[in-house]
Amino acid sequence: MRHVDFSPLYRSTVGFDRLFTMLDSLGQPDQAQTYPPYNIERTGEDTYRITMAVAGFDESELSIEAREHALTVKGEKKDETADESQYLYRGIAKRAFERRFQLADHVEVRAASLKNGLLHIDLLREIPEAAKPRRIEIAAVNRETKQIEAQSN
Repeated sequence: MRHVDFSPLYRSTVGFDRLFTMLDSLGQPDQAQTYPPYNIERTGEDTYRITMAVAGFDESELSIEAREHALTVKGEKKDETADESQYLYRGIAKRAFERRFQLADHVEVRAASLKNGLLHIDLLREIPEAAKPRRIEIAAVNRETKQIEAQSN
């Protein structure tokens, strides 16, 4: 993939550095991570849901952290030293993972649940009143016509 240099845009924009960093990171090789698989769906006008397939993990082995426009989901299996089984084939992954999602402004994590091996994370976008567009009324100005009289000498 080609690398795009955003440095000329830094000179003429203010506050978009997070966007450029995010775009620049899309081409990084660590984005090819495919475990665990996940879906992102829009469930309403301002609601979203991330669903991750985390078969074999329970609530105590998963952690979810939301911080400054980023959502991090980590999974780490406990040592299973008590299990003396000898596997002939091991197809269920039990490896640790860390998955990061970039959140837009005003998106908050509302709830998380684990059911049937699927971790559901519900998100809500709440735009504060101060950031919502508002209509500005135009006041009519009462213009009085003034007549200028010329003085004759």
